[in-house]
Amino acid sequence: MIITDLANEVSRRVEAVGDGLSEALFEPVIRIGVTGLARSGKTVFITSLVANLLDRRRMSQVAAIAEGRVLGSYLQPQPDVTVPRFDYENHRAALLGPDPHWPESTRAVSELRLSLKVQPAGLLAGFQKPRTVHLDIVDYPGEWLLDLALLDKSYEQWSAEVLDRLVTRAEGAGYLDTIAGVDGSAILEEPQAQHLAQRFTDYLHAARDAGYYDCTPGRFLLPGDLAGSPVLTFAPLPAAEQAPRKSLQREMARRFEAYKAKVVKPFFQDHFSRIDRQVVLVDALGAIHRGPQAVADMRQAMTDILTAFRPGKNAFLNRLLLGKRVERILFAATKADHLHHRQHGKLTAIMEALTRDARDRAQFAGARTRSLALASLRTTVEETMDHDGRSLDCVRGTLLDGGKQAAFYPGELPDDPNHILSAAKSGATSWLQDDYQFMAFAPAKLSLKPGFGPPHIRLDRAAQFLIGDRL
Repeated sequence: MIITDLANEVSRRVEAVGDGLSEALFEPVIRIGVTGLARSGKTVFITSLVANLLDRRRMSQVAAIAEGRVLGSYLQPQPDVTVPRFDYENHRAALLGPDPHWPESTRAVSELRLSLKVQPAGLLAGFQKPRTVHLDIVDYPGEWLLDLALLDKSYEQWSAEVLDRLVTRAEGAGYLDTIAGVDGSAILEEPQAQHLAQRFTDYLHAARDAGYYDCTPGRFLLPGDLAGSPVLTFAPLPAAEQAPRKSLQREMARRFEAYKAKVVKPFFQDHFSRIDRQVVLVDALGAIHRGPQAVADMRQAMTDILTAFRPGKNAFLNRLLLGKRVERILFAATKADHLHHRQHGKLTAIMEALTRDARDRAQFAGARTRSLALASLRTTVEETMDHDGRSLDCVRGTLLDGGKQAAFYPGELPDDPNHILSAAKSGATSWLQDDYQFMAFAPAKLSLKPGFGPPHIRLDRAAQFLIGDRL
């Protein structure tokens, strides 16, 4: 195993050298990872970003576009032929077609290459030919990213942490009842192992639906072609002293280690370790609506996610000798169109406060970070309404449930984000006088003019942060 690991590492280093030389001497490649937890809008973000880089009239905050130096853009096959292509055309049709609807969410790794023809800037720009910059956009589930934290844990440590959480959650009661009479030192019976794994998977789905973010292992939620395999047939158990070989406890531990070795490590080696720039999308408004505990859980998840990164400045020599490191990380609060623009600054401040620990770690390691409130696809328009003698800043859109047009006032976010953080830290069960609401909107029917991509909020600022320096 050690020899195999060394061989894999040498192979990756050689590949890094080749990639580094190719990018430095010929056509630069920027690998952008896009992740987030369920319902954060990864698919819509990528689709709208690509559409707006192909038709760039709404991307004025990207300096190279504003200066007229992006001369063209086009999609082409990605270099990694073993990774599924991001289904851009069908996702775009879902959002912008005659019957607009939200596309299917991310369930596996996919990739898309967008190439930009860029005229260099500077004093000698007139003497230089345009160059091609490739954007390799890698889409992957945030649930898989959280699994990287398992690499540093034993089965016993992971089990203890999970069971401690379940005690405090109503969603965990069913699984705790299931294992109440289980003897981990007894000989393994496969039907019992499968039953425990299924009951634990049921808990993970319920916890995710309730707004919790620490739902690992992530492949239990998105198994793909691993569904039913022994590597996904384990579950947390209380420690059993002196469990013999072939016991339930020992087999669960063996499968846990196999999950790390056969599922988690290959994902890191094949995909994640090659990322240059990273986008972490967060449904902060949804967490705020669910309450203080959901926000506290989300904040911890953001910190855990950063432990998976290797942030730092991606200098050419470092890339050749040590492999790639994430240079820039964008933490984006999505669905900003669910709020009037007067509250966008408050949402950004809350996002900055929620990710403070994560951003401090990244910046200490040399990576640049930014927090931003955005809407990848704008689904609402703003209006002000009079209600009980006061003016309310509302948004109007098509409700996802029922399809009716409605004006909506969600309530006011606090001016000081510490009001939210302190409530989350103190274990409060409610806040904002219980009057903050969250409404789900469907995509609106659009008629786009030539050269215009889908309407958005601050997607161009996100693009400038992620790739502006390389254009």
